[in-house]
Amino acid sequence: MGDFAASDAATAPSTPVDRKDGARNHALLRLLDCTGPAAPRRILLTRTSPESALAAGPSLWRAVGLQARQVAQLQIPPGDAVERALDWLAAPDHHLIGWDDPDYPPLLRHAQNPPLALFVAGDPTLLWLPAVAIVGSRSPTPGGADNAREFARALARQGLMIASGLAAGIDTAVHESTLAAGGDTVAVLGTGPDVPYPRANTALHARIATRGAVVSEHLPGTGARREHFPSRNRILAGLCLGTLVIEAAYRSGALITARLSAECGREVMAVPGSIHNPLARGCHRLIRDGACLIESPSDVADLLAPAISAQASHLRKRLATPSSGESAPSRDTQLPPDPPPPPASRRESTHPAPPSQNDGDHHILWQALGHDPTDMDQLVQRTGLTPARLSSMLLPLELEGRVVAQHGRFHRHR
Repeated sequence: MGDFAASDAATAPSTPVDRKDGARNHALLRLLDCTGPAAPRRILLTRTSPESALAAGPSLWRAVGLQARQVAQLQIPPGDAVERALDWLAAPDHHLIGWDDPDYPPLLRHAQNPPLALFVAGDPTLLWLPAVAIVGSRSPTPGGADNAREFARALARQGLMIASGLAAGIDTAVHESTLAAGGDTVAVLGTGPDVPYPRANTALHARIATRGAVVSEHLPGTGARREHFPSRNRILAGLCLGTLVIEAAYRSGALITARLSAECGREVMAVPGSIHNPLARGCHRLIRDGACLIESPSDVADLLAPAISAQASHLRKRLATPSSGESAPSRDTQLPPDPPPPPASRRESTHPAPPSQNDGDHHILWQALGHDPTDMDQLVQRTGLTPARLSSMLLPLELEGRVVAQHGRFHRHR
């Protein structure tokens, strides 16, 4: 693994070019500021450039599935948020990587509900390196914090990029230890890229932006909102080959990251603890549910070695001879034929629950859900839908707060 880091870091994609292209950035920001379902906007950016997508007009926007509210928003002058974002992008080492960009992180592109674009403060090439997410409690025990530092330091020295969420506790220990070891670290935020959260980590945020990368899907200036943090976790999980949970209570945001990592087909790992430690219960739950029990950094390295090798091979092939599917999308003003629909696991609901009577699969799912917890097998039996299809519909509902997931069971929140 160390050999891979030494030989392949230099072959990661070069810093994205033309990031200060005002017309492109302005158009992409307009599409980002048009909140709502992202899938139709991804279709637009798969077909053509942000400039052409924005200029295409209401008939095409409606044809690809944009909602009436989104169409209306694209027809009015941009708000202050777009101007603030352009000012942020004008600063050195500030980048905007859109869905249309060949430098969009490949692992994230194949995750569930990938973001339309990423704001990056720092080095965007780090998003291409083999990475592990290390997460856990915001109020860890001293032993848990020590474990976080030990794992981050050792894995960083073996060449892995270490990602976390810049939260208090385990996340903070992970980032600080990685920087102290001279390793690469990425912080994925639930706020705008320029808004440190918690405020106590303002200095750490600045250090990561200088020596690593700070990543967010939210426009600069976006403050902390409760609903943004679970959705932030899907980016953290999607960027990494696996997620390691150090300490977590039975109900913890770290467990959301772990579950999303599993749904991406990535490794889920947990460090066990004392049966008397309430912050070990979440890790024990993960292990009971099939996560790998981890006792040392070498366990992580051994477990991820095949995935690292596969990613290294993919990167070498992609960077040497890009395939037609991985090259930059056409910049022609004429739209190419419709792309094939995404896999079921990556389709996202364009109608949040409660769905209308004409909402097909989503209405079937909503009717199958009750106020009592229901497991996935029961939902499959009740709906006739596949687990992958159900998972792709349940995640947006959970992020919106309409569905609660506990211990692998789901029920309506309201």
